[in-house]
Amino acid sequence: MKNGSLLFVIIVSLSLFVLWGCPKKAEVTTAPETPPATTEPAKEEMKAPQMKEEPLPPVKEEVKEKAPAAAAGLQPIYFDFDKSFIRDDARAVMKANAEWLKANPKVKIKIEGNCDERGTKEYNQALGQRRATSAKKYLTDMGIAANRVSLISYGKEKPVCNDSSESCWQKNRRDDFVAQ
Repeated sequence: MKNGSLLFVIIVSLSLFVLWGCPKKAEVTTAPETPPATTEPAKEEMKAPQMKEEPLPPVKEEVKEKAPAAAAGLQPIYFDFDKSFIRDDARAVMKANAEWLKANPKVKIKIEGNCDERGTKEYNQALGQRRATSAKKYLTDMGIAANRVSLISYGKEKPVCNDSSESCWQKNRRDDFVAQ
């Protein structure tokens, strides 16, 4: 009787261990994401592999030129490593993009979320979606109709730079705004 109970406990324990260790699918939603009130990372953000972060270089004009062709007047925005909220330096670009869209009310756009090469394909796909959703929410909060904005995440599949360096990764962590 004692061996039967011990065997049952071992089987239940192993079953729980296996079920708990199974990878979960990344949840991709279209619900808007709100930026955190502080500069601390959001608790619900999925964690990417830990990498040593270097100080971010300022985004140069040459980065904008290398990004995929966007509509005249629409500029890409850039993100911090493993983050999807709109940075302070991107707010002016978002405001200019919103003004351009208000001046061109018949234009619909597609926001393309992109990531750097670090992390898994699935993780970067979900992160790119959160970045695009964040930008859409920002535009709709500025008065752009939500039905004018569609989203797509390319994850790490459309890099503009292929070096393995922080300056290159910064160029790939972006949202592109493409007129449709």
